[in-house]
Amino acid sequence: MSEIFLNDILGLKEEDLNKVKIKFNLSQKHSWDSLKLFKENPRTLLIGNFHNVEEGIKKDGRIKRGIKYFRENEIVIGLAEMKNDSWLLFDISKITKDHNKIKYDGKSDELFYYYDHERLVEYEKYFGRLIVEYHKSSRCAILKGNHINKFRVKEILPGRYNDDDFPGYDKVNISWKDLAKKIENKSWKTALENQKGVYLITDTKEGKRYVGSAYGKDMILGRWKDYINNGHGGNKKLKELDFDYIKQHFRYSILEIFKSTTDDDTIIARENWWKDVLLTGNEKYGYNAN
Repeated sequence: MSEIFLNDILGLKEEDLNKVKIKFNLSQKHSWDSLKLFKENPRTLLIGNFHNVEEGIKKDGRIKRGIKYFRENEIVIGLAEMKNDSWLLFDISKITKDHNKIKYDGKSDELFYYYDHERLVEYEKYFGRLIVEYHKSSRCAILKGNHINKFRVKEILPGRYNDDDFPGYDKVNISWKDLAKKIENKSWKTALENQKGVYLITDTKEGKRYVGSAYGKDMILGRWKDYINNGHGGNKKLKELDFDYIKQHFRYSILEIFKSTTDDDTIIARENWWKDVLLTGNEKYGYNAN
């Protein structure tokens, strides 16, 4: 089967590619996570997409001159970095005005500080859905348009990208707010409703913990839905806490999982073992009342 490349989808004319730029937006968890911004703060992602390189001081005291990335009438293809050389298309816009600035003044609306740009609506149906594959081997943030047919179309998602797939039981460590978003996700529901288990709730402000077990209807899913609905799940000491406090400071993780056929007494015994290990029955360290 023949491969499909990005311009097979976009249909840009070859003679116009000299006015096309492809902008890489990296996903570095500790400084800039473009996929997270795509989901939670797309405006900030756009600011980064149309951001020039500011002036800086070199080690020898010289001023590093800024770089102006785009020019008027250029088309900018914005890509957000994913894993394994994959990139998510999130914007295609045309630069309608170059404000000829390098360094941000800290006062203006930064989204339109460097350039005015107009989103090309004919491509909007692909934004957040089209994933391309390209190995970025250099540090460059921009490629010229004549590289467009090096971007192989990897997938077109049925809906807008949402990285909510269940990560694995041993990798769950999630805030109340994120859990509330993911609890109805198909992959999360399937994983949690089919496993009995022992779980841990952590109060990130006070450092206290709560160990619980799940073996009833819908297993872990059923118990965690209770926490989303009321914050306390019927637990005595958790009832004493304000629900808004729980929403802000609680995290949820899984200590052990068991098959649905495992005897409930086994689950309870492991729950008690973890309570002893983590001292969650001690008022200083935990919220377990028994």
